Amino acid sequence: MVELVPKNKLFEPVNVGYNFLKNRVGVAPMTRTSATPEGLAAEQMAEYYSSFARGGFGFVITEGTYTDQLYSQCYFNQPGLINEEQAIAWKKVVDTVHEADAAIIVQLEHAGALSQGNRFSSHNLAPSEVQPKGDPLAFYGGVDKFPTPIAATKQDIEQVIQGFVESAIRAKAVGFDGVEIHGANGYLLDQFLTDYTNERSDEYGGSTENRVRLLIEVSSAVRKAVGPNFTVGIRISQAKVNYYIHKWGGGEADAKVIFGGLGQTGLDYIHVTEYKAWKPAFEENGPSLVQLAKRFSGKIVIANGLLEDPLKASEIITDDKADLVTLGKGALANHDWVTKVKEGKLLAEMREDKILRPDATIKNFEIL
Repeated sequence: MVELVPKNKLFEPVNVGYNFLKNRVGVAPMTRTSATPEGLAAEQMAEYYSSFARGGFGFVITEGTYTDQLYSQCYFNQPGLINEEQAIAWKKVVDTVHEADAAIIVQLEHAGALSQGNRFSSHNLAPSEVQPKGDPLAFYGGVDKFPTPIAATKQDIEQVIQGFVESAIRAKAVGFDGVEIHGANGYLLDQFLTDYTNERSDEYGGSTENRVRLLIEVSSAVRKAVGPNFTVGIRISQAKVNYYIHKWGGGEADAKVIFGGLGQTGLDYIHVTEYKAWKPAFEENGPSLVQLAKRFSGKIVIANGLLEDPLKASEIITDDKADLVTLGKGALANHDWVTKVKEGKLLAEMREDKILRPDATIKNFEIL
């Protein structure tokens, strides 16, 4: 049996922006590289995403979805939202999730220097010409080393912002309940935020205030474009998919600048992902990054990071450290995590060899 604290807040409803969610448990964005080569959401993706809704999750955040036909695509067979055809392909996914009584938010992503499969360009874009640390991700089709990217011009930056804006407008038109701007995990917006990948000397480089500028501009532009009656959030992390141990050099002072700035943009929520969501962000016995986001932004905060243990997930909300949680691997192993926890049933263990190896596609979905 799964033991939980009395009156578990996990399963209480909550408003996030324009959306009323039936509970506070969502599915985290997870790349599955299962779209068509043209970036169209495939038939199986509708069944895949709606399975989480049928399993009781209150909301689903999609995998990262590319935003332009320049430098944004991160992986081959990644879905996009750059044209009407791609938007229409997503509509079946959206409708199927809604029919199963959950909200669905699309994550908008620009790969930047971490692109390892872009059908539109042979070059990667970044704030500066800095070769990324680490290696490409094999289970997403990566091979060899990341190339050294080209540094973004002011025109490139304007095109990046416009890509997020136009994709968000398409997302709203096709029926998504909101968009999440991917500002985490080492992708383009996070590359601007990160000190060792951003060597610029203009208004987008140097101080933390300058390095967070693009994230603020994208968030503000998207909010303005979609209007007030559509949920807009952003995902933030310290760690990168290619460099897990990174920490913000300024500690809590950086957190104040970053979350304080994002809190002024009209965002509805901030989605914080750390390896362990409840652990101190910087100093021993200090606050977690989740707590700092809530303190400095004044926004609804979603926590992500090893929260598949129901007690951990419940605790982080019950203690008012976060307002909602998302599950990644825990959701992959248990598409019905919410139903199982409510009914006190045992949770299945994550089998990476069956679900994420040798690749992360959803071809093995039927075995879950």
